[in-house]
Amino acid sequence: MLVLFETSVGYAIFKVLNEKKLQEVDSLWKEFETPEKANKIVKLKHFEKFQDTAEALAAFTALMEGKINKQLKKVLKKIVKEAHEPLAVADAKLGGVIKEKLNLSCIHSPVVNELMRGIRSQMDGLIPGVEPREMSAMCLGLAHSLSRYRLKFSADKVDTMIVQAISLLDDLDKELNNYIMRCREWYGWHFPELGKIISDNLTYCKCLQKVGDRKNYASATLSELLPEEVEAEVKAAAEISMGTEVSEEDICNILHLCTQVIEISEYRTQLYEYLQNRMMAIAPNVTVMVGELVGARLIAHAGSLLNLAKHAASTVQILGAEKALFRALKSRRDTPKYGLIYHASLVGQTSPKHKGKISRMLAAKTVLAIRYDAFGEDSSSAMGVENRAKLEARLRTLEDRGIRKISGTGKALAKTEKYEHKSEVKTYDPSGDSTLPTYSKKRKIEQVDKEEEVTEKKAKKAKIKVKVEEEEEEEEVLVEEETSTKKKKKKDKKKHIKEEPLSEEEPCTSTAIPSPEKKKKKKKKKDSED
Repeated sequence: MLVLFETSVGYAIFKVLNEKKLQEVDSLWKEFETPEKANKIVKLKHFEKFQDTAEALAAFTALMEGKINKQLKKVLKKIVKEAHEPLAVADAKLGGVIKEKLNLSCIHSPVVNELMRGIRSQMDGLIPGVEPREMSAMCLGLAHSLSRYRLKFSADKVDTMIVQAISLLDDLDKELNNYIMRCREWYGWHFPELGKIISDNLTYCKCLQKVGDRKNYASATLSELLPEEVEAEVKAAAEISMGTEVSEEDICNILHLCTQVIEISEYRTQLYEYLQNRMMAIAPNVTVMVGELVGARLIAHAGSLLNLAKHAASTVQILGAEKALFRALKSRRDTPKYGLIYHASLVGQTSPKHKGKISRMLAAKTVLAIRYDAFGEDSSSAMGVENRAKLEARLRTLEDRGIRKISGTGKALAKTEKYEHKSEVKTYDPSGDSTLPTYSKKRKIEQVDKEEEVTEKKAKKAKIKVKVEEEEEEEEVLVEEETSTKKKKKKDKKKHIKEEPLSEEEPCTSTAIPSPEKKKKKKKKKDSED
């Protein structure tokens, strides 16, 4: 039996000397403890060495895909066919291909796997003419090149450079703004009028670096930096400036800050050009769709181009607006329509009404471009240009539809009607000027008097009603008292008959009660007489 063994250096074909020992699978490893023992079981019959790493990579990629390389085909035809023996193979798929194309009987079983493991452990002793150092170097080189091939890796497509470049660009912008603001404020104490005349920050710093003190503006020539009109205005302002006097040491520090601002701004332009080149190399279609800055920020936000390619179009649309999204979900309001993609030129061109639609369509096309750049082998930007043209056409139709709706029907433009001038004479109404009521003060006083009279009458009626009710209550009380006195008299008479001592007390109570009745009778008589 022959054994096909693949190494990073080349193909090796071994002849099995003692096939009886292969039947004992569990104890087979003991036969490969030393190179001497291994040579008793297996002997090298043929070794086909690779010329370089590229040939080794081609051979191993073919083996991984289940194909036979030309070099391997020659070796199998030359040696195995002549031997007329079965071939032991590590991969069952490869064995099937060899059997199909070369009509050779191939064996794949647990015994073969154990045999391969034993050969691999004593490879240095079984394959003569190959140094261990050469073997390890070849193995490492093949591993790297094989991993690059599997991942479609390219040295130009390193998106970590883009992530670092865009982060540094944002940091430089922040630092430049801080430095320029400090420079303007610092030099503003000495020459405050210059900040209003020169609005460009870089030109401002260059003027400062060239002139320095305010007194030098009269003799200095700024024609290289400023137009003639602005230069004359600066010189005139320097003569009548209201700024304070500053020492030479202060001016030196301000000038040093100006040089820092100029150097940082120059480095920023250089970094921006580098970022443009990197984006066109790594993601050309994304750059065409949304621009290099927005594309780089999307890649940096996702972490890498592959991570960004895994996102859906709806995620890419709101990427960068996570805080607003979760706030909207928490408060049950409308979710944001765009994130970082808002800064793309296509979204900026549209009217506020159609920004949501365009951002959604742009996100969908951008995701296609991202996946094409991440997984595609072609590095052209033709797909991005085509999709951008479609989006621009869609944007024009949306804008035209809005104009047609305003001007006339959807299908046709509005018809021009004949103009007729209608002049209407309108008089000024002064009633709208005042917010006070229109009636006079006299009427107001009369109304107040009438209201007071009505309230007095109502109060008198209420008093009369209260008096009548009191009199009725008094009469009811008197009637009740009369009935109660009559009953008491009857009881007193009965008690007087039975008991004598009680008769003395009763007349005093009986005389005390009718006193109010007599008084009321007298009052009635007096009233009748009157």
